[in-house]
Amino acid sequence: MEARLHTKITPDWHRWIGESLAAGHAPADLLGIMKQNRFDEWAARDAIAEALFGGAAPRQPAPEPATFSSRLEDGHVLHVGDRPIRVLVRVSRPTIAVLDDVLDPVECDQLRALAATRLARSEVVGPGTGIGVVQDIRTSDGANFGRSENELIARIDARAAAVMRMAEDHGEGLQVMRYGVGAQYVPHFDFFPPDDPGSRSHLKNGGQRVSTLIMYLNDVEAGGETVFPRIDFSYVPRMGQAVYFEYTAPDGSLDPLSLHGGAPVIRGEKWILTKWMRERAFPG
Repeated sequence: MEARLHTKITPDWHRWIGESLAAGHAPADLLGIMKQNRFDEWAARDAIAEALFGGAAPRQPAPEPATFSSRLEDGHVLHVGDRPIRVLVRVSRPTIAVLDDVLDPVECDQLRALAATRLARSEVVGPGTGIGVVQDIRTSDGANFGRSENELIARIDARAAAVMRMAEDHGEGLQVMRYGVGAQYVPHFDFFPPDDPGSRSHLKNGGQRVSTLIMYLNDVEAGGETVFPRIDFSYVPRMGQAVYFEYTAPDGSLDPLSLHGGAPVIRGEKWILTKWMRERAFPG
């Protein structure tokens, strides 16, 4: 009989993860070693993410509680101006919704073609500095777009803002990401950690991020799921659909359950389009 996978990470393993990361070892290498030692993959990913991103989100009262209340429209259909968008799935905590018909196939094709001309290795916000850096926790290529820089981007910016029920000037510029075979994004938070000195410049410029809309530009042959490991939720990418989520608990604190990631692509490739919203107007 095959031995059961370990789902509990012991203190010794947590210490080993922290020491290995501090010594410069890649998160993917740590994950491989833990899998060899019969650890459940997502339990291992969660532990590595805790070491990378400081564990559970700091619980501090939101300065403007109304800003952090759930915004998504009630009902089975979202009315966003240029099209009706169906709600397929809702999760109450963290606030998550799977949405259908957010983009049509022509828009998906156009966005992939437009992004292909400016792809570069994706960056993450460096802990302690707030500066964008390349790290192997995120192995995609990305392309950034200014708000409303052309007719297509303007249309998607307006639609995303309507879905997220925020003013367009609260939105960061759209970002397309392409993940090839083996590429992934280890579980992480989209908000800026309030206690990290590197977050200060970001929080001064538009305030905290409050919600994310990930739109999928193609079907993925295998792998590439968007996962929320702390609630055991996984979404399989499908062209034209989107996953919407927020980062706050009912008491207004930043919610550690919003930890999420992109599983490795096994076959084919994954293209996504991401929109982040801020609590205040953000110079786009």
